[in-house]
Amino acid sequence: MFYVLVAIWGVGVPLAILLQLVKHEPALGIPLLLAAFAASGAYVVRRARKAEQRRLDAARLAQIRDVQSREVARYHTMSPNEFEHAIAYLCRRDGCTDVRVVGGAGDLGADVIATAPTGHRIVIQCKRYGLTNKVGSPDAQRFGGTCYSVHGAHIAVMVTTSTFTRQAIGYANAQRIRLYDEHALAGWASQTGPAPWHQASVPAA
Repeated sequence: MFYVLVAIWGVGVPLAILLQLVKHEPALGIPLLLAAFAASGAYVVRRARKAEQRRLDAARLAQIRDVQSREVARYHTMSPNEFEHAIAYLCRRDGCTDVRVVGGAGDLGADVIATAPTGHRIVIQCKRYGLTNKVGSPDAQRFGGTCYSVHGAHIAVMVTTSTFTRQAIGYANAQRIRLYDEHALAGWASQTGPAPWHQASVPAA
């Protein structure tokens, strides 16, 4: 009966009608009026709670974006070599062992090699590019040709301060290479997003 009364109120029973009903049929009108006010009060409370949650979610998202923006800006000031060491630091910070920076002449595509907390061998190529210089398919293909066969990667990752071309993304997906653009990097660095070895499920080492 209560839900029927709530439904009646929800479709807009005029208050005047309810008051008349209370006056002439109090046995029916008073419970109906109380139920209507209870239902409308609960509705108002729910709306207020939802509005407050949306406000909190928006504030948290803005805070995360601000932190991530500052992280990306910091990486853009680094040299390529400094960037490689910064990525190695993130690996160590998040529990990797045997972390080595191997970038340089003859690195065959690997800049950082480590053992992830999951026990997997992670091989990372670092591209400290400007925002207008995207990582293209040739870069991804060169890395794909060595990350597994030469470096024995369980998890192969390309990390950049820029973004990737559509062709690079297509190749990387086909070769199971995980791509970290500026946004994913900022999330990893600020611990508001996953590290590369948590990005997706991986086969057992």
